[in-house]
Amino acid sequence: MRPRPYILAESTWNTVAATPYDVAVLPWGATEAHNYHLPYATDNIQSESLAAEGARMAWERGARPVVLPGVPFGVNTGQLDIKLCLNMNPSTQAQLLTDIVHSLEASGILKLVIFNGHGGNDFRQMIRELQPRSTLFIATVNWYRIGDPKSIFADMGDHAGELETSVMMHLTPDLVSPLTEAGDGREKRWRMRALREGWAWSPRQWTKISGDTGVGNPAQSSVEKGARYAEEVTRNFADFLVELSHADLDDLYASAES
Repeated sequence: MRPRPYILAESTWNTVAATPYDVAVLPWGATEAHNYHLPYATDNIQSESLAAEGARMAWERGARPVVLPGVPFGVNTGQLDIKLCLNMNPSTQAQLLTDIVHSLEASGILKLVIFNGHGGNDFRQMIRELQPRSTLFIATVNWYRIGDPKSIFADMGDHAGELETSVMMHLTPDLVSPLTEAGDGREKRWRMRALREGWAWSPRQWTKISGDTGVGNPAQSSVEKGARYAEEVTRNFADFLVELSHADLDDLYASAES
């Protein structure tokens, strides 16, 4: 396989030194159980693969994104009683992000997109704290919210369900066990109405809401559905990268009439 110039981990110093990168992309996932049929690295595989494809598409349109090595650890404080679910606290993530931002500043790259693949991660407050202390423009994207999943998937479960399983079937079919081995991802919901309706929030204790670690039934998953959604995600992400690469950081806002 030839090295891809938009993937930092595959690039040599000669390539990096000669390339005027304009946007850094940081995939960020988690290491956790995904029902009985998906691997622990599901979030990492998806965030890294989809970020790379979006960067490829943007590169072909003249943008110069660079995809950084992914961070494989996410916030899993509600899964600590599940064997080898590896937790990274938000405060640790914030320090790691700060160090990466400082490294990008030193390299003259002033635009960063965190490409998030794990529902337990939330980078918005970290970005708010970093913003007044950094010259970087920092944005965060949850890849599983880029497209319109309701137009493709029947079950809207949010963990190892139809969406994630279909995308993994498309990206890495050899790592997906037969669906006959999967649990049905049945979820126990909050008794309290405010939490159930979503206008109040509290973290879920995973082993109390799911018997198989999944939330969402993967039974109707397919390669075709995964390919359709992955194409929608990467196309939209590539559009964003191209637009961001050309954006003037001193002129980011337009009047409502524009």
